Amino acid sequence: MEVDINERLQFFAKLYNVDTNPEVGMWFLYLTVLLLSIIVFKLGFSRKLPLLKAVVVYVFLGLGCTILTFFAVFLPVTEGLMVAAAILIIYKVRLHQSKKEEQSEQQ
Repeated sequence: MEVDINERLQFFAKLYNVDTNPEVGMWFLYLTVLLLSIIVFKLGFSRKLPLLKAVVVYVFLGLGCTILTFFAVFLPVTEGLMVAAAILIIYKVRLHQSKKEEQSEQQ
């Protein structure tokens, strides 16, 4: 029984042609995972940090994304990060709207 690797690739891995051009495809996949991880971190968990602490956090985030990139080839890591980012964006927009309404009611 032969397994076709194209059937097992996730959407972004297929999009970036990880199977035919792995060097460039993996870099694009890494950058996508890193960008989405930064967005999710900023929207969900980030606080004001001094510059040095922020640099340390983002360095370790980048290192962690290296491992996530390898998982993202066959597992829906990138897709999960997109869903998390979308949920957090909706949450932040609704939170901003409710704060705006509270301020207008108080005035």
